Amino acid sequence: MTNPKSSMSIMKGNNSVDVLLAHPWKPDETDPTGWWISEKLDGVRAFWNSKRGKFYSRNGNEFVPPSWFSKGLPRDKDLDGELFGGRGKFQSTISIVKAGVEEWKNITYEIFDVPTLGLLPFEDRMKYLKKMIAENKPQYAKLVKQKSANSERDVYDELERVEKLGGEGLMIRKPGSLYEMGRSKTLLKIKTFYDGEAVVIGHEPGKGKYLRQCGSLLCRMASGKEFKVGSGMNDNDRINPPSIGSIIIYKCQELSNSGSPRFPIYLGVALDKDKPTDPDFKQKVKIK
Repeated sequence: MTNPKSSMSIMKGNNSVDVLLAHPWKPDETDPTGWWISEKLDGVRAFWNSKRGKFYSRNGNEFVPPSWFSKGLPRDKDLDGELFGGRGKFQSTISIVKAGVEEWKNITYEIFDVPTLGLLPFEDRMKYLKKMIAENKPQYAKLVKQKSANSERDVYDELERVEKLGGEGLMIRKPGSLYEMGRSKTLLKIKTFYDGEAVVIGHEPGKGKYLRQCGSLLCRMASGKEFKVGSGMNDNDRINPPSIGSIIIYKCQELSNSGSPRFPIYLGVALDKDKPTDPDFKQKVKIK
């Protein structure tokens, strides 16, 4: 039975979820020595409602996997994690989560916290998750690996290693921290590129090998700036491009002097977004 002093609920009446969100890491403000490091996964955030036995997005949309996918997950502790298909497979993960059935076998639920025990220190929550995984042996769920940073150099080295493998970046967690609802400075994200969302306002016809397909997407940022993005689109994206009005996710190294993304790369269609957000300059970290 859960200790009432350690128990909390983050589910709201409309099925939306007040999950813990990260701030960008600012090296000049936070010494990460002793903090927990994990890879920032490029997947779909998913909350496991243990009483209902269902997955939900932050905005309360239900994900409906086959029954075998959630076998072994607890029915008395809510979980916070990511539906993940592998590095560089965000688009295919989105497709599976939205429409796949048997394809769910190609993704896993990567668990990084247990909000029900959110009033306990982070390390105690990890102990529970390790024990749960060992005892229940869920085939399609894993615990996100955590390692302690011995120095700031450790963080930069791990960031470089993950990015060379095609990973998105890192998350660092303050030791002893609780599970807070909303954005918290006990959880920080680290990336070396900017990402943002934009509204699709048109399809540019392709040329050459992309003849009769979509060559690029014409998009509008929250700022009103318009730009085109084609890099990162696969064959299926070009044959069946995101519809007009869709919110897409892209990444770029920087913005031009005019405020448009330079060398944008398409990442996929955003779930649970009804308006775009421009890149946050504070999120980018330069590897030393």
